[in-house]
Amino acid sequence: MNRRDSLLAVLVAVLWGFNFVVIDWGLEARDGHAVPPLLLLAVRFVLVAFPAVFLLPRPKASWRVVAAVGIFMSLGQFGLLYTSMAAGMPPGLAGLVLQAQVVLTIVLAAGVLRERPTLLQVIGVVAGAVGLVVVALGRGGHVPVVALVLCLLAALSWAIGNVISRAAKVPGGLSLTVWSALVVPLPLLALSLVLDGPEGVREGVAAFGWEALVSTAYTVVLASFVGYGIFNSLLARHPASSVVPWILLVPPVAIGSAWLLLGEVPSTGELAGGALLVIGALVAQGVVRLPRSGGVAGPLPDLVESGKRR
Repeated sequence: MNRRDSLLAVLVAVLWGFNFVVIDWGLEARDGHAVPPLLLLAVRFVLVAFPAVFLLPRPKASWRVVAAVGIFMSLGQFGLLYTSMAAGMPPGLAGLVLQAQVVLTIVLAAGVLRERPTLLQVIGVVAGAVGLVVVALGRGGHVPVVALVLCLLAALSWAIGNVISRAAKVPGGLSLTVWSALVVPLPLLALSLVLDGPEGVREGVAAFGWEALVSTAYTVVLASFVGYGIFNSLLARHPASSVVPWILLVPPVAIGSAWLLLGEVPSTGELAGGALLVIGALVAQGVVRLPRSGGVAGPLPDLVESGKRR
């Protein structure tokens, strides 16, 4: 990736890192009432799709690809994430756990797309994964198991969406973001009606105040239009293993913003793990180079070579 695309990837990481605090703000109960997570998410994706879908041409991809990106990258990822946070996952930790998608994406891309990562990328991702573990172990409190599992499933859904987007190599990341959003709102509304009940949905609509409105505006304009528009464009131009390690920068931003704005004070372990995450992302992208005793930038050799692939 060139410097411009690297800076764009950093911008996406910053926007998405702050996004967790914004989501938590929108889900917070006020006056005894809160907007149900799936209802809040449905409103978000209605605004992502409309009216932009009438202004942008359909992406140059089959409907199956567009729908698959929407199902995994938007419906699955955010439906599970919002529900996880509503179930007790703190914003800072959610930003951390969700980044399991980095490792999952590179593994899936290697298996499905035959995009073998370089040794530097592997070292960087491993360092980032160790950083994730250090941060998790450094937290003093506990989170509900259900919330943790939901967040991990959100990471898996995001990883699948990344690989689908990369395989399709659809030009124009913003159009893919908008058109894929069409498959999201109705399933979310249906799930909200089932899980929250008609009365819960009615109370959620009544509780939709200016805080939820500001939260939705941020997630629509900055997290979706700007963030995913750039991210899908980068995936169309570069291998997944070159793009997704930058998203390891999301947890430090999420933890820092939760610290400053919500009073979630990070422990020494969290700070150390966050620093390791940043270093891992920089190593994976070649910004920080390790001492070389031989070639380390080429693709990893096959561990077992049973014959040449054609």
